[in-house]
Order: sequence, then structure tokens, then C-alpha cells
Amino acid sequence: MNINPFPYSNDNKRYHTLSYHYKKTFGGRLQKAVLECGATCPNIDGSKGYGGCIFCDGGSGYFTNPGLSLTEQLSLESQRIRKKYGRVPLLAYFQANTNTYMPAEKLRQLIYDALSFPDIAGISIGTRADCLPDDIVCLLKEISEQTYLTVELGMQSAHESTISLINRCCTHNEFLEGYNKLKNAGIRVCLHLINGLPGETPEMMTDSAIEAASLEPDGIKLQMLHVIRGTKLAEMYSNGGVDLLTKDEYVDIVVRQLEVLPQETVIERITGDGDRKKLIAPLWSADKKSVISSIDKKLAALGTWQGRKYNKI
Repeated sequence: MNINPFPYSNDNKRYHTLSYHYKKTFGGRLQKAVLECGATCPNIDGSKGYGGCIFCDGGSGYFTNPGLSLTEQLSLESQRIRKKYGRVPLLAYFQANTNTYMPAEKLRQLIYDALSFPDIAGISIGTRADCLPDDIVCLLKEISEQTYLTVELGMQSAHESTISLINRCCTHNEFLEGYNKLKNAGIRVCLHLINGLPGETPEMMTDSAIEAASLEPDGIKLQMLHVIRGTKLAEMYSNGGVDLLTKDEYVDIVVRQLEVLPQETVIERITGDGDRKKLIAPLWSADKKSVISSIDKKLAALGTWQGRKYNKI
């Protein structure tokens, strides 16, 4: 007998997992083939700022073969994924840096090159909300009408004081403008929130989730702030300028955030483990399974679930 009160689940989860979403949408597992497409960022090249956000690690610590063509990267990713999962449908994930910060025709070519690769079932594009000119949005709308497309936007926080401190160089109003352009075009959007940003209280983090909930995003990614070697944040941390959350604090905050998010919103990430070769802190985040298990247990112990306190405006 299924006594789980959460409707978007076929197991013990009390939140809308990406696994559940993929099963309902595609009938089974998908895996992301992560790609570096030569994009930079207006917060790195001086267009809006320098150095990137304080936690920025150059787009991702994952990429070890810069300069490979898109097809070469997809081939390597396909081999990696098949060794672990067998032959499964793939999502081409344009991950590193700001992937709409390039001419629309260049992005078009990259997307169609990816779609022509075997087993590609869709596209995910990571970008900034202030890098969505009209021609890019038109292109994304075109792609979304042909295949499964998700555009991932870094919201991080709804608080301007935090946005300024992390050197995002994109106000919350600019974020909202970009988000609304995508939604008005009928494009699936996933938002990123980071918990534990300097100076934020649990109440502030919950308020950011409430703000995100008011936008009714298709997906959301939650994660702990990671201190990665070589970043501005690492310098701040070494100087004693950053207090990180404990594992228990993080679990409590995520539970509070889940309660205020719409049940229909897919929780595409509920924690993150960072690049273990570069991770300085918090070391507890490296045990991803333990964090997820603790969140599951906390939800069950409290008799709560995603959306229990959500109030649609």
C-alpha cells in the first residue's frame, strides 16, 4: 500500500525527482552528455564585469579536454555513459559558462550538430538571464518546438545584497526579464538556487525559494555553496570571511524550501558534490548519497512534502 502523500512519485520520495520526470516524459532513464562549446561570460570578459561570480570555476571543473569539437566531446561522453549505464538516451548539456553569449547562428549550428548525434533525445542549455536577446529567444523557441529543450538560469538568490556580494553583475529585475522572455516563448526553464551564500540566513534562503515558486518554474536545482580551489570564494574562506552551513543546517533549509515550491516543479538537483579534486569545503557535501538520504528522512519524520506550504499567488 502506497502511503506516500506526494502525488508525483512512484517510490518513497516526497518531492518531484528528475528520475520521475524522465520516466513520465521519456519512459525511462536519460543521461546528460556535458559539453564545453567555447562560450565565455559577460561577467568574465569585461562586458559587465571581471573574474566571474565569486564561486566561478571557469564554467566547470569537469572539462579536461578543451578544444575538442562538439562531435568529439559527444563521442567521449557517449562512451563514458555507456560504460556505466549501457545505451540510454542522451541530453546534450551545454554546460560551461554562458552558452547563449554568442551569435545566434553559431549557437544554431552547435545545437543542430548535437541533435544529429546518435541517441540525443534533447538539449539543455546553461546560461544567464541577461544574455537572452530576441534572436536567441526565437532560436530557442524554434528548437523547443522540435525537441525536448531546457534552458537553465542561475538565479542563486533573490536578494540584491547577495547578488552584489557574489559579483553576479545581473540584478534580480534583469533576471526576471530574461526568465519571462523564455516563459512567454513557451520554453522549459530550470532555475538554480545556491544555499549558504555569504551573509544569508535560513529565512533569506527560504524567501528566495518562495520567490522562485512564484515564477512557477518547470524545474529547479538546489545545492550547497562549494568552496572550490582557485576561486575568489576560496580566498574569502581562507581569510575567515565565509561561514558555511553544516549538513544538518543544509538539510533543514532544503526541507523548508521544498515545502514552499509547487508540486509540479521538478527538483532536478537537491544537492551537489563539487569537484572532489578541487573541493575545499564543506567536505560533508562530497557524500551526496548521505545528504539525499538525510533529506528523505527529515521529510518523512516531519510528515511533510514538496508543496505542502505552497501558496499560489
